[in-house]
Amino acid sequence: MARLVMKFGGTSVANLDRIRNVAAHVKREVDEGHEVAVVVSAMSGKTNELVAWCKDADTLHDMREYDAVVASGELVTAGLLAIALQKEGIAARSWQGWQIPILTDDAHGSARIMDIDGTALSEGFSKHKQVAVIAGFQGIHAESGRVTTLGRGGSDTSAVAIAAAIKADRCDIYTDVDGVYTTDPRIVPKARRLERVAFEEMLEMASLGAKVLQVRSVELAMVHKVKTFVRSSFDDPADPKPGTLICDEEDILEQQVVTGIAYSKDEAQITLRRVADKPGVAAAIFVPLADANINVDMIIQVVSDDAKTTDLTFTVPAAEYDRARTILEKAKNEIGFADLHGANGVVKVSAIGIGMRSHAGVAAKAFKALADKGINIRAITTSEIKFSVLIDAEYTELAVRTLHTLYGLDKP
Repeated sequence: MARLVMKFGGTSVANLDRIRNVAAHVKREVDEGHEVAVVVSAMSGKTNELVAWCKDADTLHDMREYDAVVASGELVTAGLLAIALQKEGIAARSWQGWQIPILTDDAHGSARIMDIDGTALSEGFSKHKQVAVIAGFQGIHAESGRVTTLGRGGSDTSAVAIAAAIKADRCDIYTDVDGVYTTDPRIVPKARRLERVAFEEMLEMASLGAKVLQVRSVELAMVHKVKTFVRSSFDDPADPKPGTLICDEEDILEQQVVTGIAYSKDEAQITLRRVADKPGVAAAIFVPLADANINVDMIIQVVSDDAKTTDLTFTVPAAEYDRARTILEKAKNEIGFADLHGANGVVKVSAIGIGMRSHAGVAAKAFKALADKGINIRAITTSEIKFSVLIDAEYTELAVRTLHTLYGLDKP
């Protein structure tokens, strides 16, 4: 007997038929004698609808009331799934985040989990042989007693955090794909499902454009050593596929140099020309952006021949492009740049693999291969287990396919 956490996303619970299908997946695990906690998202499209209502009511709405509204989507799903399980003869009850409780900070709309008391859930397993159906994406700020939400994808985070709190043997994240692939199968038909991916690799993939798992959920899984499977809820409940295991690097016997290729279209490039090359200038540029909660990613500095000025190029999220430009234009006199240039039609393509640690020239091969295809690289960043290039958006598919083939990921 094992203790499991099963998480089902919005497409998996999109309607009552899908919820009944989820109940069949849960029943399979219960029939095998496992103790099961289920974490559910809102039904597909429901959170977007609730968010739109809040914005329509008042553009500058109270975020505490926003959380009270958008948290309701998961409550509906949890109650319906509990009913569906009870109809199958399985003891089940729904739990709201505050009932467990899942304690968070007070950053409404994007709260972080501070602590989870798993006692009540464990007692439900031992005393009542009960499946716990938990509304994901939400918690409570203890001091104010207000409901909080964890941000988009927060149900993944809820699931992994609960798995850690109740010392679950594993956490199964069910979604609309049957695992983690070497790249997007819509771009590369030869993309392969990976049997195992290291936590660090998954963290990079999630942060660099792969949409399978939320970044925070991978961080929690890595810190708490929670073995996490990515599986498909659309598989036959009686004969599901194993999916992809996210685990420690030590649990992977054969490590490829490159594990996967990710891409992100949510990028915009800003270049400041002829900036004075003196102490304090970088702070004058990046502190105002940080204060506005605008994340800066790739940064490249090129010093001019006279060593008195420099050009600075960096990327920001595409949604923040206009706001970032406005902030920088207002600070132009303090920064002292001559011109500001920007581009929206750019994409970041990344190669990720823990095997890079022990292999030289991995990125250099990519640069040559891209050049041979006529793809110009605007910016480059590297780390121990990944490198990223910024290119024109029109070359996205060609770049992804080129790198996927270059590193042997096409091979079965």
